[in-house]
Amino acid sequence: MNVRDLEPKTVWNHFADLNAVPRLSKKEERVIKFMQDFGTKLGFYTYTDAAGNVIIKKPATAGMEDKQTVIIQSHLDMVHQKNADTLFDFDTQGIEMVVDGDWVRAKGTTLGADNGLGVAAIMAILSSTDVAHPAIEALFTIDEETGMTGAKELEKGILNGTILLNLDTEDDDEFSIGCAGGIDTNTHYNYSEEAVLSGSQTYKITVNGLNGGHSGVQINEELGNANKIMNRLMYNCQEHQLQIVEVNGGSLRNAIPRESFATIAALPSFLDEFEQRVIALKLEYNVQDADLSIHIEATSHANKAMSLADTQKVTTTLYAVHNGVFRYSRTIDGLVETSSSLARVIIKDGEFVTQSLQRSSVESGKKDVANTVAAPFRLMNCDVVQEGDYPSWTPNPNSPILDILVAKYKALFNNEMPKVMAIHAGLECGLLGERYPGLDMVSFGPTIKGAHSPDERCGIKSTQKFWRFLKEILANIPSK
Repeated sequence: MNVRDLEPKTVWNHFADLNAVPRLSKKEERVIKFMQDFGTKLGFYTYTDAAGNVIIKKPATAGMEDKQTVIIQSHLDMVHQKNADTLFDFDTQGIEMVVDGDWVRAKGTTLGADNGLGVAAIMAILSSTDVAHPAIEALFTIDEETGMTGAKELEKGILNGTILLNLDTEDDDEFSIGCAGGIDTNTHYNYSEEAVLSGSQTYKITVNGLNGGHSGVQINEELGNANKIMNRLMYNCQEHQLQIVEVNGGSLRNAIPRESFATIAALPSFLDEFEQRVIALKLEYNVQDADLSIHIEATSHANKAMSLADTQKVTTTLYAVHNGVFRYSRTIDGLVETSSSLARVIIKDGEFVTQSLQRSSVESGKKDVANTVAAPFRLMNCDVVQEGDYPSWTPNPNSPILDILVAKYKALFNNEMPKVMAIHAGLECGLLGERYPGLDMVSFGPTIKGAHSPDERCGIKSTQKFWRFLKEILANIPSK
């Protein structure tokens, strides 16, 4: 079955059109033009601010003119991840989608449902002739996935809405009214390469088959981190003369790393200990990452590598770096309050580089975990840069628009009570609330699984449910 034949066709067809446009974070020129053309063709006021955010304004439908203006917001960019054996160029190709039972997924890449389905739903509202709604200000932000610079730099004074509906939550029975803030900790260290020690052989190590996923909302699942697993394989092997030649682990700052590739030099005696470590790791991860694969093979001889001393220093530092949940909330049951994910490890040609992302719904907690992560790197005299800081979104349980969402959800779905919660991920609401104080905000969306990984998929029935619910909310916005 073709995605374009799914119901609601208006949403899936807009999603297919959007997914035909390459839209990597920080490379949104084509999708910005796509949205500009879309708004202009509809004859609506279409504006692009200096940051690249696109705003399209649609008047209220007949009889809804006295209702409050609603800002509906989603981000244009998508995470670009693919399986190692998938041939795909995110710079030039559109996403190849397939229908798989009740799911839509992509062929070996991320799907872009995060946040493309939200964008498509807004496009469906803008292009509709039969959906009742108040005046709409559609806000399409850029660069959400790699720094939220669009929301940070959103032009002031262009929006007049009093209610903000963010369509970026990934379970259709959840309403998000708060989110974590975040900060990146990036490190750099120069080392001198030296000759590979006598008697050593050169090996390639591959760690893959991990699930990966979103380093915020899935951090509590204790999924395998390829960078930490690779480091365990290499750690404390001085008796085997282990020297690091090269490491390339992880891919994106906000994704749990699924793969790591290393080249090492070591005495052949290393192989026995390596096999024991593989057995232990596979046993540890046989539930949450049952497809974990760890492989070693001899390769062409390397002449230069990191010294034994620096190899020990680097692997010890990486072992000390916190990864995973740092603290749970004491006020919201089950919510991760603070965490860190070691996203990227690169060792090559005399440079050791890491990227990690710390998140917290408490500002002091964010600073604390960022300092905790930075400390081992500072002890080994790395250059440490902390940047990309963005705020949390403080929950407002007394939100008027939240009350409407809860009541309408129960009325539509057999008196089922939705989950009202904060999420351990970055939403743009905190930043948008800073740019436009006083907004009444809530986030919701269709069910999306495996975001930020090639296993990303969105529910077909869930999308139908989401579309029905969104239309009902727009038809019941309160008066000014």
